Amino acid sequence: MDTTAYTFRTALPDDDAAIDAIDGSFTTRTVFEVEAREDGFALREVAVDPPLTKVFPDDDPEGDGGDGGADEDGGDGRRVFVAVGPDREIAGYVAVAHAPWNRRLVVEDIEVAPAHRGRGVGRGLMKCAVAFGRERGAGHLWLEVSSINAPAVHAYRRMGFALCGLDTTLYEGTASEGERALYMAMPCA
Repeated sequence: MDTTAYTFRTALPDDDAAIDAIDGSFTTRTVFEVEAREDGFALREVAVDPPLTKVFPDDDPEGDGGDGGADEDGGDGRRVFVAVGPDREIAGYVAVAHAPWNRRLVVEDIEVAPAHRGRGVGRGLMKCAVAFGRERGAGHLWLEVSSINAPAVHAYRRMGFALCGLDTTLYEGTASEGERALYMAMPCA
């Protein structure tokens, strides 16, 4: 996975439209079934036939780009980083927020355009997040992912994330009802 063809930088206000245009949908041949138990939970990866395609609704009318919401001294702990491809198009982004009280850097969103997946773009974006987290004194990165997004779960595991929690009710009453929220974390080292 050669990311040398990509440039990683903090998002600019001019990047908002390109960030909003990234197709974050995915198709998967497997999903994770989640069994909540009194003493914890268990995951089991199962095949789905036909393959499942998930398209996310646009739930952020303000966009994810720009300066990451920084105040005048740039110290609010929120950032958006982008990957710029060899064609000078935005290939992906990651939006993060630092929570000083528990030294957590929350990955609020990460998306890689379909044409750029499998090329290390997500890993490069996560490296930007880790560097920002270290700068802020974060002890770990934390994220939430749906149990049906097996491609993302596998990618996060390859990056060093481990499962650390589960929410069986987060998506109730939404278009994602029936899915389970998996929480993953990794040290910011």
